[in-house]
Amino acid sequence: MRGPFRQGVFVAVAGAFLLLPVPAASFDRVNFSVMGTDDETVRSAIKNASILATLEGEDSTTTQDLLAAAQSDYTRVVEALYAQGYYSSTVRITLDGREAALIPPFEAPQSVQQINVIVDPGPQFKFGRTEVTPKHKRVELPEEFKRGEIARATVVRDAALAAVSGWRALGYAKAEVIGQDITARHSAARLDVSLRMSTGEKLRFGDVIVTSESAVKAARIRQIAGIPRGEIFDPEEVEKAASRLRTTGTFRAVTLTEAEQVAPDGSMDILIEVTDRKPRRFGFGAELSSTDGVMLSGFWLHRNLFGGAERFRISGEVQQLGSVDSNPDYDIIARFEKPAVYGADTMFFATAGLGYDDEPDYIEKRFSLGTGVTREFSDQVSGELGISYTRSEVTDLYLPGDPVRLLTVLSFPAAVTVDRRDDPLNATEGFYMRTELEPFSITNIGEYGARYAVDIRGYRAFGADEGVVLAGRLQLAGLVGPDAADAPPDFLLYSGGGGTVRGQPYRSLDADYSGTRLGGRSFAGLSTEVRVDVTDSIGVVGFADAGFVGANSFPDGDGDWHAGAGLGLRYDTPVGPIRFDVAGPVAGDTGEGVQIYIGIGQAF
Repeated sequence: MRGPFRQGVFVAVAGAFLLLPVPAASFDRVNFSVMGTDDETVRSAIKNASILATLEGEDSTTTQDLLAAAQSDYTRVVEALYAQGYYSSTVRITLDGREAALIPPFEAPQSVQQINVIVDPGPQFKFGRTEVTPKHKRVELPEEFKRGEIARATVVRDAALAAVSGWRALGYAKAEVIGQDITARHSAARLDVSLRMSTGEKLRFGDVIVTSESAVKAARIRQIAGIPRGEIFDPEEVEKAASRLRTTGTFRAVTLTEAEQVAPDGSMDILIEVTDRKPRRFGFGAELSSTDGVMLSGFWLHRNLFGGAERFRISGEVQQLGSVDSNPDYDIIARFEKPAVYGADTMFFATAGLGYDDEPDYIEKRFSLGTGVTREFSDQVSGELGISYTRSEVTDLYLPGDPVRLLTVLSFPAAVTVDRRDDPLNATEGFYMRTELEPFSITNIGEYGARYAVDIRGYRAFGADEGVVLAGRLQLAGLVGPDAADAPPDFLLYSGGGGTVRGQPYRSLDADYSGTRLGGRSFAGLSTEVRVDVTDSIGVVGFADAGFVGANSFPDGDGDWHAGAGLGLRYDTPVGPIRFDVAGPVAGDTGEGVQIYIGIGQAF
């Protein structure tokens, strides 16, 4: 029995090896042939859809893989042709001359040396009859969905989606496509399309129901979402509600869904499911300048202080550590925010802060309190209005005897921000503008005035794969009212350093007041950058900055200016690009030598 038993084992093992996938050792490319058209778009669409094309040069590819990919490619190629408007196509895929569709799936050839994909797309179809019923005059369909246009399958899909979206925007939340008649008239190369809609009834928002467990109170979740109960259904309101909840930063995930059932009164409930983030978080940051020294910052954050998605943040910052010309400055600020206080889009905030500035012209110790509201007018426009109280002790080092001033300032800051950037951390398109105005009173000396600031930034990408970005920034600021000697020192303006003119020392440019140099009462800054991608994560930057500081309230040419320029590297990370800039002065007499800046995020 021993001999037959061994023979049986050998046969079984040999059979097992025959079932293993066989490497396609000699295969290294697929030949694509497209007949009857020179349109490179068609050829690219076919190749991009093909799985076989992705297997070129893969050493680990087996003949079983090739056969499976080839048999799958028939459908994928036909779908790609439909997307280009070709509905009379023929597709042949051969493995060493054998039609792949005729090879049994489990009888892959032992080897494959040549693969040919031969496509005859036939005529390109155009739309004949196109209709959507019923159709409201306010429902906009794609421009390409009409008689005589190329009958791409993607256009038909887009038309169906647009029809549903259009009816939903009119309040018909349950609108759907219930039927479609698509006829390809091959002799005329025309595609007739008829889409039938079921709109249902116009609905109103019903109850808002929180379906998940959360540390945030359900009533507050509904208040923050701001769904207008009883109003006509609007999908944009649902999207805004989800955005409001995400913007609080309290939730890791937010999902809003529409109830399946409609109430007899024509109302539809909205269901909210949220997943909380961890309530506490801390972080830190650092920037380095070769002459301005090190800036260190850190914060501690609580995302849900009282159970209503309130944020409480304590942040601290130390600047000019190790600076050549200045002593360190210190700031610590506490900020409390409560969303949806005066409506879903309005947030209340309160702040308290302590600061110590040790500058060549002065030493200031200050305490501040503030409160106010911010409002989101749209996804791109927001505003802020507040009231602030500051008490400070200022030692004027530029005067004999270093006299000390006590200042009590009551101010009313206001700001409007328009942000149309594609990515706030690393913008490549769009623009940003922030305008600030802050009337104030120095109550203990009876002085009145205001300060203003404008920050405008623009971005434009161009070139191959939009790998080159041109960025520009304009800054204007000024102080109206008190003389420089009477104004709070932090209201005065300087130029130089990473936020204004790189290559010039930090706050090195000030203004001349009859022989006494102090911070200016006006400032203008201009910055330009050319950012070029080298790889997916590494980029190089060339930049030039210029700054002007004047003694008058508005930049009028009566002042001094300086400029700097340099080169930089960027390394992209999930939290923004790491920035390394090297710059030097190119105009003005406020600095010399090379300045180095290291930080996180683009310069602007």
